[in-house]
Amino acid sequence: MELAQVRLLVTDFPACYRFYADVLGLEPQSGAADGPYEKFSPAAGSAGIALQDRAMMARVLDELAGPATGHRSLIALRVDDLDSYCEQITSRGAALLHGPAPLTDRMRVAHLEDPEGNLVELQQWLLPRG
Repeated sequence: MELAQVRLLVTDFPACYRFYADVLGLEPQSGAADGPYEKFSPAAGSAGIALQDRAMMARVLDELAGPATGHRSLIALRVDDLDSYCEQITSRGAALLHGPAPLTDRMRVAHLEDPEGNLVELQQWLLPRG
């Protein structure tokens, strides 16, 4: 088994598309800025993040028809230089909720939300994972 993607169900697809493509700098697979689906890949490869129009999925799964409340997901993205990356994304309109700051003796993190309120954690590993 392998992780194919993390998919976020969103109501404002264009705003989320711009956030992941233009603010975070992830590469869109097809350029479908208006949806209803788009997959983004980090430059270094690995599993991607996908956006799915919430209304489209509500037709398939009735329990998702209502609005999401609170943090219902967290996407963790690893970066090489957390401070530099945070400077880049704040200059493109991101608003950090927390950090950059140490989380453990092995990792520094920063947190922000996408336009739908999904929590994004940016990680910089200070020591090799073991």
